[in-house]
This record gives sequence, C-alpha cells and structure tokens, in this order.
Amino acid sequence: MTDHPLRLLLDFDNCAQRDKGQAPAFLHRRDRKFALSCEQQQVTPTPKRWLAHINHLSGPGASASPAEHTLGFWRRINSGFMAAGTLFGLLTMLGLLFYDGGQRVNITVFLAFVAFQLLLALLTTAQSLVGWQPWGTLLRRFRNSPDSEVPVKLQPVLIARAAQLGGLCFALAGLATLLVMVVLQDLAFGWSTTLETDASRYHSLIATVAAPWAWVWPAAAPDLALVEATRFFRANAVAGSTNPARWGQWWPFIAMLWTTWALLPRLVLALLANVLIRRKARYLLANHPAMRALMYRMETPALDTGNDHNDASDLPDTETHLKLKPLPEASIALCWAGAGDPELPDALSAGKSLIAKAGGRMTLAQDRQVLEQVAKQLTQTLSESVLLITRSWEPPTGELEDFLTSARELWPEASQIALVPLATRIEREPDAHQVQQWLRFAKRIGPEFVTVSLIPTHGTLPDVNGGIMQ
Repeated sequence: MTDHPLRLLLDFDNCAQRDKGQAPAFLHRRDRKFALSCEQQQVTPTPKRWLAHINHLSGPGASASPAEHTLGFWRRINSGFMAAGTLFGLLTMLGLLFYDGGQRVNITVFLAFVAFQLLLALLTTAQSLVGWQPWGTLLRRFRNSPDSEVPVKLQPVLIARAAQLGGLCFALAGLATLLVMVVLQDLAFGWSTTLETDASRYHSLIATVAAPWAWVWPAAAPDLALVEATRFFRANAVAGSTNPARWGQWWPFIAMLWTTWALLPRLVLALLANVLIRRKARYLLANHPAMRALMYRMETPALDTGNDHNDASDLPDTETHLKLKPLPEASIALCWAGAGDPELPDALSAGKSLIAKAGGRMTLAQDRQVLEQVAKQLTQTLSESVLLITRSWEPPTGELEDFLTSARELWPEASQIALVPLATRIEREPDAHQVQQWLRFAKRIGPEFVTVSLIPTHGTLPDVNGGIMQ
C-alpha cells in the first residue's frame, strides 16, 4: 500500500494551518515568486512542487513530515485490526468445526456464517461511501490537528480500510485452520435444518453457491446423491446405512465456500478501500480552501502602482523606547522555527545544559513538552533566564506569541526570556529595522518577561537608536 496522495494532502493541510499566522502580503509575494520560478523552468506549479519549495525555505531543521504522525496512528489501528482478525478467525473456525463424534458439522451453519461475513464486508464499504463514521467520537480524541477538518473527513475511508484488512486476516486464518483440521482430524460433515425442505431444494441452493468454482473443481460441488446421503437429524445421531467416508466429502465445498465468498470479497474490498482513500485524498486536496487561495496568489501579479520612486526603504517611524539588553547568563537555549541551523555559534551553545527546538515544523504537543521540560529545569537549577533564538528577518508570529503566553503560565514567576535574533550570516549583526520589530514585539508581550539581546561583538552591543551600549 502507498499513501502518496494521502501524505500529500496531510502535508498540504499542515502547511495551510501554519500559513494562517502569516500576513497575506507575505504569502502573496512568496507564492507568486514560486509561480514565476516554475514558469521560467517550464514546469507546472503542482502542490507537490510547492511543498518541496516551502520545505526548502524552512531550512534543514525539523525535516520529519507532519503527516507521519497521522499515518503512524492509522498504521497502528490497521495492525490492531489485523491481529484481532487473525485471532478471531482461528477461534471461529475451531468453533465451527467442533466435532465430538456424536454429531455432524452442519453445512447450514457454514452457509449462514459466510453469508453474514459477506454482508459485513459490503456494509463496511457502504459506510465509507456514504461517509458514516463509526467510533468517530473516540477517534476525534486522538486528532493531531484540532483546527483542521481534513482528518475527520478521511475517517470513514480509513476506518473502512482497517476493517477490511481485519476481515481479510480473519478469512485467511479461518481457511488455514480449516485445512489443518481436515488433515489432523476425521471430520464428519452433514446438513440439517428445522425448516421443512427436501434434499433436492437444498441441492439447488448448494449448486447455486458452488457455481463460481464447479467447472474448475467438480469435487467441490456436491451432487444430489451426496446431499441426500448426508442429511442428519439431531434426534437421530446414528449414521444409519450411510458410508462413513461420505460424511467427509463435504470439505472441498467448505474450503471453496470460505475462499470464494469470505476471503476473496475481503481481498477485493480491501484493495477498493485503498482506491477510495486515494480518490478521497485527491478530492479533498483539489477542494481544499487553502488550495483555491494558493492558486489565486500564484496566478495574480503583485500590485504595481507605477510610481517611479521606490519607497521600499522609506520605513515609517516605528522606533520604540525599549532598549537592547546585554546577553544574560543562561543555561537553557531554545531555537525557534529552525533558527540556528545547522549549528549555533559558540556564544549561544557553550555551557548550556539544555538546547531544544520549538515552533515551525514542531507540533503543539512537542512545543508543550519542551515548555514543561524547561519549567522543570528552571525549578531544579533556580535559574531565571532562558535564551530564545530566532531569525531576525522573519517577523514575530502569533504562534510565537502563544508560545510565550504558555511559557509565562508554566514557568516560575521570576523567569525571563531573552530573544536573540540572528542575522542571515551569524558573524554579522542584524539590520536595525529587523531588531526594531523584535523590540516592538517584546514591548507588546511585556518587557518584564521578554527582553531582546544580540550576540556581543568585541564587548559592545549596537544601539538600534543610534548609540553604543556598554
């Protein structure tokens, strides 16, 4: 089984959720530039190429696919269904073939049970087609992306595939058990029913059921003589004048009955479930709201006012009274959204007892785990400062603000965070306007909790307002 369309959908949905925290103008410029680049290369800007482009922009950090968590969860569900199906198939066939020497293994029970299995297989496929979600409440508790509806829409087809795989293992285990029991035991088969029916009507039913394989294996299609000779009544357990060998001639029919009407339907429907998953994933990707917005951004040129004067460098007066602080002594460093990759400078990594990643490609659960780990470290070491290393050219996002809000709630009251924005080249200082946006961000969060520091150069720090800080 391959999950390429499903993985593509989950990765695209995850990226779309992260883009909600970005400015529309930034997204337009980014995606329009990607479209123009594809046009120059004479390739189609497909979602797969777009995701590869976004991953390249994100840098080498956190390279694991966000879809892997969801796919791994469903692989565990599939494995559980398959293991349970194998066990129940073994036990069920042992129960159907139970024979104590005083009564026959009833063919009628086999017919009814196989019909029930076929009905369950068809209902499982039907529920995936109509969108019914069994165990939906339970599965929603394990959602990786609470803000996205894509995993919920995929549940019907994914749970149908798990059920079909479980049914397939059930049928395989049952068939293997049947063949082993035929070899190891002398089983006596016969047919019986409380309904008033004669052997000819029962033979007509058997012939109809055996029609798919009667021309291939005639011995697996019982004739009227065998049907007449092997009828038994519960009140009369004596075999009478029937040749004992006749009671065992039903096993080819049972094997083909199980293979044709229990095993093969499960196999076909399991393959169909994979097709339905691919079809559903492609449909959801094509109709994803973020896909329509992406197509619009790629097709729409950036606005050109026609003004000869380039005012890109004419920034508004956005200076703040908040000043840079000296880099504090801290034993904990957090790298936000891939900052510091592939390697942190010695000034930020030396002497650190904990260096962890957060934000960007990390999940909310992983961010929460890092916050709890830092809180424990701060409590044990009685330290107060934590370095949060960022990329100076990337503006602060709402995701970072939520992260700091959670840190303020979890960490000790006296804790402080020092934001350390890095330039594109670590040995250089960030531009003044880039530092200003982090100072404004720190002021908005609260300077008593968040400050801004730079890596010291020759014992001094640049003052973004025009002076030098000692």
